[in-house]
Amino acid sequence: MMYFKVLKKFAVLCCLIVVNQNAHAKVLDKIIAVVEDDVILEHELQQEVGAIAQKIQASKTAMPPEYILRKQVLEKMIIDRLQRHLAERAGISLTEDMLTNSATEIAQRNNMSLEQFKQELKGQGISYQSFLDNMRNEIVINQLRGREIGDRIKVTDREIEHFIETEDKAGEGIGQYHLGHILIAVKEGAAADLIQKAKIKADALVTELRAGADFTKTAISESDDNNALKGGDLGWRGKSDVPTLFADIITNMAAGDVSDPIRSPSGFHILKMLDIKGVGAHMITKAKVRHILIKTNELIDDAEAQKRLLALKQRIADGDDFATLARAHSDDKGSALKGGSLDWVGPDDLVKPFQEAVEKLAINEVSDPVQTQFGWHIIQVLERENKDNTSDFKKNQIRDIIRKRKIEEETELWLRRLRDESYVEIFQDRL
Repeated sequence: MMYFKVLKKFAVLCCLIVVNQNAHAKVLDKIIAVVEDDVILEHELQQEVGAIAQKIQASKTAMPPEYILRKQVLEKMIIDRLQRHLAERAGISLTEDMLTNSATEIAQRNNMSLEQFKQELKGQGISYQSFLDNMRNEIVINQLRGREIGDRIKVTDREIEHFIETEDKAGEGIGQYHLGHILIAVKEGAAADLIQKAKIKADALVTELRAGADFTKTAISESDDNNALKGGDLGWRGKSDVPTLFADIITNMAAGDVSDPIRSPSGFHILKMLDIKGVGAHMITKAKVRHILIKTNELIDDAEAQKRLLALKQRIADGDDFATLARAHSDDKGSALKGGSLDWVGPDDLVKPFQEAVEKLAINEVSDPVQTQFGWHIIQVLERENKDNTSDFKKNQIRDIIRKRKIEEETELWLRRLRDESYVEIFQDRL
């Protein structure tokens, strides 16, 4: 194993040596860390540190000492690099066209053309290529995590019921919590003295935080969690939208409270309750809808489907019964038997083009032909009413809470295991 490591180091060092015109070799850049068969160079680290420092300054957070910032940024880069390598081996990649399409969608969501978006980035001191590189990295890593973790996570109805019984007392389990988090990491299978050392450090940090130390600055300087460079900010989450380990603890915390250290396989966690808010009733508009569907095929193209539906719409305007025509002509056999009726539907029940058409229609109005992935439709809204959807909304929220909780627990363990099992060498004297 040692021979293998030496070969790796020799190989990456050779990659950084070039011969100039005078046949003199020189090192182009200092190696800060070796990550498997790859390296992180001084200029790469410095560039990332500069970007993170700008974000910290923009958030008006106290800047940590340079050594601490470089250490935290380097650890983030190592984790990102390991995930990218794993994604490459798994065959996860993005084409330039896919990246351009994603950038165009982001620009459109901000009411800009792609060229305007590029100029906006330039005005903020961000190169378009740098933006694309960061977006590629984020998408690839998210796809990797989805494959490695997300696809395996299931939430059962029984788990939702259990949550309601044990954590959602009087509806309080769907409150919103703004949480801060610090992790003092401990490797799996660490010796007792190392565990004790981490516990002592966590206890000391809790004492300092409760005495008034700035949580954001402390997280940036001390946390081993991926959110360290965000000041440990986990953002607003649904109540109990945290790992199971934290669920009972946050229930008893008030805004401003700092938890005792919480032991997990990853190490010791410290939570701060930054703020709390509740959630009221959830109302949605439901519509009683019916439709006629014409599917396209080898004999019926888009133009023919629209033509047939416009003819049916005219017959309805002339007095023919919608339900009778639906039974005779609709290709949606399930609803055709009910005169085209879809009964009462809400926003989450319909595909986007269909829902957008429903929202624009007046009562009893028949739409022009609308295309979805199923074919072409004419649609009629018979009734509308606002309904209290709080119960279903809460169940969906709880399902998301449990799923996110499971994903977070699995991701934390997966990342620590990936880091611990990979070959990483950091040149501490160059930090």
